Amino acid sequence: VQLQASGGGLVQAGGSLRLSCTASGGTFSTSVMAWFRQAPGKEREFVAAIRFSTYYADSVKGRFTISRDSTKNTMYLQMNSLKPEDTAVYYCATRATSVIGTNSNQYNYWGQGTLVTVSS
Repeated sequence: VQLQASGGGLVQAGGSLRLSCTASGGTFSTSVMAWFRQAPGKEREFVAAIRFSTYYADSVKGRFTISRDSTKNTMYLQMNSLKPEDTAVYYCATRATSVIGTNSNQYNYWGQGTLVTVSS
């Protein structure tokens, strides 16, 4: 299983970005897929997850939207109203079970990360 994250960049506060995560090497249409992020000096934290439903961290609820296109084996994270505190490396992940988890140690496979920088 391989995950490839892309779409990061530099954006001003209040702006938007869309991250993509393309999966290969397996069947992902019914898998749990998630986004995590890690800011400098901080632990990796849960952002959002999707299987048949979606789940969000409180810090991004109402601003971020997770979605997937199963025909393309691709997951997206639309990020609106970005804040400087959203600055982090964003990772996509998937796990072998069908239950959504919010701990990074529950996920088996990880993408390489894409950097999002939000300037004030």
